[in-house]
Formats: sequence, structure tokens, C-alpha cells
Amino acid sequence: MAVILAGLFIFNLTACGDNEDNLSAAYPEEPPKETLYDHSVTSDETKWGSLNFHDPSIIKDGEWYYTISTDVKVGGTPKGGIPIRKSKDLISWEWVGRVFSKVPEDARKWTRARTLWAPDAIKTGDTFYLYYAASRFGTNQSFIGLATGKSMEGPWEYKGEVIKSTSSSIWNAIDPNPVYDAEGNLYMSFGSFFGGIFIVEMDTTTGKLKEGCKLSLIATRSNSVASAIEGPYIVYNPEYKKYYLFVSYDSLSKDYNVRVGRADKITGPYVDFNGNVMTDTGLPPNDVGTKIMGGYKFGRKDGWVMPGHNSVLKEGNDYFIVHHARGDRDTNWPYLHIRKILWSDDGWPLISPERYAGEKEQKLSKKLLVGDWEVIVLDKDNNLQLSSKKITLKSNGKIDDGTGKSTWEFRADNTICMKLYDPDRKPGAEYIEQTSKVMPSWDWENWRTTLVYTGIDNSGICVWGKKD
Repeated sequence: MAVILAGLFIFNLTACGDNEDNLSAAYPEEPPKETLYDHSVTSDETKWGSLNFHDPSIIKDGEWYYTISTDVKVGGTPKGGIPIRKSKDLISWEWVGRVFSKVPEDARKWTRARTLWAPDAIKTGDTFYLYYAASRFGTNQSFIGLATGKSMEGPWEYKGEVIKSTSSSIWNAIDPNPVYDAEGNLYMSFGSFFGGIFIVEMDTTTGKLKEGCKLSLIATRSNSVASAIEGPYIVYNPEYKKYYLFVSYDSLSKDYNVRVGRADKITGPYVDFNGNVMTDTGLPPNDVGTKIMGGYKFGRKDGWVMPGHNSVLKEGNDYFIVHHARGDRDTNWPYLHIRKILWSDDGWPLISPERYAGEKEQKLSKKLLVGDWEVIVLDKDNNLQLSSKKITLKSNGKIDDGTGKSTWEFRADNTICMKLYDPDRKPGAEYIEQTSKVMPSWDWENWRTTLVYTGIDNSGICVWGKKD
């Protein structure tokens, strides 16, 4: 147990100090309860809520948040269009309808696809540009198309092809992600393990490829499902002046997980926490890209598997990751998850271990953290479901993890710093340091309020914690 726990936390204790303020935490209110694995709603789209989501993207317009996604249906046949849902709180979702009733004819002829995949939308002026992909699993005879509308609720006008690929192409025309750079230029990232992830500049007037544009490779892995890469999404954080490329690794039916790299320019190069370039195929596949989310299970409660294909919502200074995940009780059921993104002091995104329920970062008291915690280390080399281990944070700054030598400190506001002892490490390097951000949250597994933390260690391994 000591060896396992030694890898859990990483923090620079010299930068940490105690905060003895006697503060209480402002927890989120109890969210509406949604019954999972509910067969009574599967035939009624208006009752799906967060059910039947795959490859979700999100955009806000006015007071509404809108999601669009790949059409899926538990126990049934998906239709040919693109589902639209909306929410005012990012928690409860209403059915709106679909973009298209079937796969557009030219996309169908090119790909023989029966459904549309992985849509994403962006607003230019008063017009929404909605991109989507048509393809079939296991082939790169693919097609990215465009629809436009004045409202996310339609009507939508078909605008035809944006880019397509064949079996001889070096790219795969799927998973479009339109994104503006810091100067207001429009780009689109797209692609998959057929050649990797590419980015290309777009024409804001037409929503299609800019004349004379060139494709740039920004991330890749070996061309196999076992080391796949797909689902790119780029977001700019002006605080750190960095672009962040989120991608999904591995098999969407087994070990899907989310990785990230960052760059100074939207066209890259994107590097992970350890400085590895996201196009480096000379390293082992799991050594490139900082893993920030994967399948997990807290205690003996039901968990989640295969989370991925995310988008990111930026609203003011708040960031949220929007993705699908499958319940481990029955992996045929895909649900929408939205989680708060917190940021490390040096500008790496840290994902909340719990789904969003209205929580906010805030200044906390050290005494709130004392007690038992369930901790999950997001092992970069194990992308199957990871289970939590228990530790205890003691009021005297010690950690009960079986070693008798691990310690923790609390830094002002909401930062916890841990120094974990590992007797198997070489002399002089027996300790692993980890820094995490703590936040009051809703415990969806135990249906109560709790504290959570999300952090990263000095070797780029992320960690999640939830207080018992």
C-alpha cells in the first residue's frame, strides 16, 4: 500500500503555508436527481435528459447553453440528424430537436454513413456555423460538412462540403472543432488516428477553408486503435497566454481517456507537462500528452468508464469540460458529464472528480480538510477503470498512508500540498510532491455535499481526491 500511496501526491512544500482562518465552505445545493439506466425513458427523446450523449460540444447563446452531439440510442437505432439540447444551469437538459432528419445526400454518397458524428458550432457575427462529420467506423473515407443558422434552435441551412478524405489521404476528415485564435482568426482542428490531428485556417465569410491554406499536424500517435487519438478541442486561456489542445486517447469502447498539451501559438507545437511534443511518435504512446481524465470508481459505489471526446466551455473566468462517459454497471448507457476545470498555479487544467452541480472555488479553512479521503491516481499507463485508495489527513500535518513519513500542508485560499514517501525510490528522491486545488462539491455517488481536490505532481501525473 505504501508504494501505491507514494504515487498519489505531488507538491512543493517550500511554497506552502498554513491558513488557520476559521472559514465555512459554501457547498452547492442538491441538484435534481436523474435515474440512471432508466428503460422507461429510452423511447421518449423529451425525457432523455443527460442520456444518449456521445461526442458532445457546447455553446452559449443568451441565457441558454446548447449541446449538440452524435446521435445514439440505448437499445435502439439512431437517426440521421444531430441532436440539440439546452439548459440554463448546465445540470438539467431539455430536448430541442435535430439538425437534419437524415445524412445529407452528398455526405451519404461519399461515405455511405447512416449517421452524423461529432458536431461542433461557433458563432460568427449573427450566424452560427455548425460543422459535422460523416464516416464509418474503421475507415477514413470521411466528410466534414457545414450548416448555418441564425439560432441554435434552427432552422438550419445546408452549406455542403468543407473537407473530405479518402483511404489514400494522410488525414481523416472527422471530429471538426472550429476555434478562434487570440487575434480573431478562425481555425478548425480535426482528425483521428488516421494520420493524427490537423489544424487549418478558415474563411470567416464562408465558414469553409481559407484560400491557399495549409494543413498543419499538431498531434499524432501510431495508426492503431490500441493507440488512437481523436476528438480534438482547442481553448485559449488569456491568463497564461496559452492554447490548450484536448484530445481523447485509445478505444472509445474500452479505455478512452483525455490528454492535454499546450502551445504559445494555435498551430503549435503543443507540448505536455514534461515538455514532450504531441507529435512525438518516438516515445511510448502513453508518455506523450498529460492525462487529465479517465475511467474511475470511488469506494464501492458505481463508477464511470470511457470518458472522453470533450469540448470546453469558457464563461468569464470559469472553464468547464463537457464530455460523455458510460456507466460501469452497463456500458451501453452513455451520459453527458460536465465538470469544473480548475487551474494549477503554473497553468495546467485540473478536472474536478465530481460532476458539476453549481460549485465554485473559494477560500477555505485548513481544518475542513482533516479526515479521511478517497484518492485516485490517474496512472498514464493504466487507462482502464481506476479505483480509489484511502488516506487520512491528520491535524498535525501527517498523512496516514502506511509509511509514517508522508506530510501535508495547506496554502492560503484552497491549495493543498503533499509530500509522499516512497521507500522504493532511490536515496535522495524518496518523496513525491503534489499540489492540488480543493473545492466544495456535490458527491453524486453518496448524494451529499463533500470536498474534492484535483491536482498534479512534479512528474505530470494527475490525482483526484474526495473526502469521506
